Amino acid sequence: MKLWLLRHPQPDVPTGLCYGATDVPIVDAHLNELLGHLPARLPRHATVYSSPLGRCQRLAQALQPHGFGPVVTDARLREMDFGHWEGRLWAELPREQIEAWRADIARHVPPGGESLAEVATRSLAFVADLPSQHEAIVVTHAGVMQTLLKSLRGLPLSGFAGQKIDYGQVFVLQREEKGWTLLEDAP
Repeated sequence: MKLWLLRHPQPDVPTGLCYGATDVPIVDAHLNELLGHLPARLPRHATVYSSPLGRCQRLAQALQPHGFGPVVTDARLREMDFGHWEGRLWAELPREQIEAWRADIARHVPPGGESLAEVATRSLAFVADLPSQHEAIVVTHAGVMQTLLKSLRGLPLSGFAGQKIDYGQVFVLQREEKGWTLLEDAP
């Protein structure tokens, strides 16, 4: 089984905005740029799964004219809910709240939101429900990708700040007898 984790196109939001589970528009030019090279890198026989948020749906749906099958939407692939932080600039959030979150990024819950551990639980449940001899393209978000990249390989959820995932970046994971292996992580 292979998972092709694909991050959505660049959102059309102010720099530094916390938007997590908020449905935001994308930069159309970036979507078009991605469509210029992604179809050649992705397996057309794989099922395409997508977060329900528009920034993922737009990319997943745009793959269909390039020979990819219909999109299966799954709410477990949505981005982390940052609660009361949503729609606010990161720089304007209370420092003590941000520091508490950074100190325990896996388990700390932003006010009114959810923890990364909760994101991991739902995204791992999604993977567990996939057919075992299946290849899947998963159009999703950085938070979901990070939790899957770490959790499936048995790594702790801590240390998220060190791994950047670019818009439109693809990671390929393969399940083997001994567990999951990262095969590729190129834009």
